[in-house]
Amino acid sequence: MRGEVGDHDVQRDVEATLATDGIQRLDGQEVRAHDGIGPLALDDVPFGGRAWWPIDMVQLQRRMVEGTVAAMMDETPSGLPEARRLLLSALQALQQQTKLPLSRIVIGGFSQGAMLTTDVALRLDEPPAALAVLSGTLISRDQWRTLASRRAGLDVVQSHGTRDPILPFAGAKALEQLLVAAG
Repeated sequence: MRGEVGDHDVQRDVEATLATDGIQRLDGQEVRAHDGIGPLALDDVPFGGRAWWPIDMVQLQRRMVEGTVAAMMDETPSGLPEARRLLLSALQALQQQTKLPLSRIVIGGFSQGAMLTTDVALRLDEPPAALAVLSGTLISRDQWRTLASRRAGLDVVQSHGTRDPILPFAGAKALEQLLVAAG
């Protein structure tokens, strides 16, 4: 992937969403959702969309052919630290604007967003209200295993298809096992 960061501003997106989203009620509580979007355009991959860090499709295809996709669970994507910084900045903006503590904020994402929000949830000084992992997988296995014990008791909702051609179900299962083992 040759994504361009361009002028995409995650914090601006949070502020714009907060200004325009309608507040809904859930079990008597006000609820507001923000749909963060990764800063990189996926213009040169068949499925399009946006991403938080570059996807090396050639390497991914090679690993699929060789049957070594599972090795990705032990790797940390090179763009993860910058993506983490962007999401932490967006969370800070969200907290400033809503005056909510992290204990009242559910974070989650889809695909790379799920991996990013898992990484952030494990690293935050205080736990979020819950974590939603949609079609995410295990990455940074050694780091996450060490960090996960700090999140014992965190409510996690996880969903992943069994026929995902990009992120195999086994990676999601390994993430589930890591989180369950941590408590």
